[in-house]
Amino acid sequence: MKLIFLDIDGTLTIPGENTPPKSAVDAISKAREKGHKVFLCTGRNPDMLRPLLKYQFDGFISCAGGYVAVGENYDEILYDHPMTDEQRDIALKALHDNGVFCTIEAEGGSWGDENLSDFINSQGEGNSEIERWRKALSENLGIKPMREYDGSPVYKVVIMCQKMSQLDEAKKLLGGEFNFVLQEVKAYNCINGEIINKEFDKGKGVKIICKRFNVPVEETVGFGDSMNDLEMIQTVGKSVCMANGSEALQKIADIVCPAVKDDGLAKAFEDLGLI
Repeated sequence: MKLIFLDIDGTLTIPGENTPPKSAVDAISKAREKGHKVFLCTGRNPDMLRPLLKYQFDGFISCAGGYVAVGENYDEILYDHPMTDEQRDIALKALHDNGVFCTIEAEGGSWGDENLSDFINSQGEGNSEIERWRKALSENLGIKPMREYDGSPVYKVVIMCQKMSQLDEAKKLLGGEFNFVLQEVKAYNCINGEIINKEFDKGKGVKIICKRFNVPVEETVGFGDSMNDLEMIQTVGKSVCMANGSEALQKIADIVCPAVKDDGLAKAFEDLGLI
């Protein structure tokens, strides 16, 4: 039995969408029928990944490793590590004071700065994270205005700005406790990424699930496309990067498979003998 871990945006689906190619859905079903277990491994919070659960998985690593659940109804919580209220408040103040656009993610919802959509829509094409948020906002996938934030525990902060120097204050205040995971920027004049607690990452999430099912890490396969998949790619026994993914991640991964729109997931499942 293999444990298979799938990033969502840019890997299982086109960034920002919730419908995988039929070939990917079929491959996941066949892999599970063969006795393997398949998990989502994503930066999305549980609320944003929920539309994918109808395709049947054995669990998920969400919030970039901050919230891990398994079981038929995803009700067996293996790990749950939100920011403290103090960390959240320090982060938002330092970022907002420097003109950084933020989206905060809790287990049951997401809240974004109300002028974020204007900023995103002014950027070019090509960055999977920007595309995810552009579509999430334009298609109303549940990101609510920041003024409606209800105080729920926050797991991570998604950030967008134009200059790296805008992050200096937040890095000074939080750099000891949090990683600033910045994506490769192909869109002109835009920096985007996530602030993630150093206590967890996708790779640690993989290990938590391996321990739960008593499966060696060597018997795992991970699929990703961007640098927020790095720890997963470094942890799993066999790593796969999508052809549409980060060039830096492609160099690290064991295998590069065709792009998500070219049925890459299904082809890699077949090549690796998972189906």
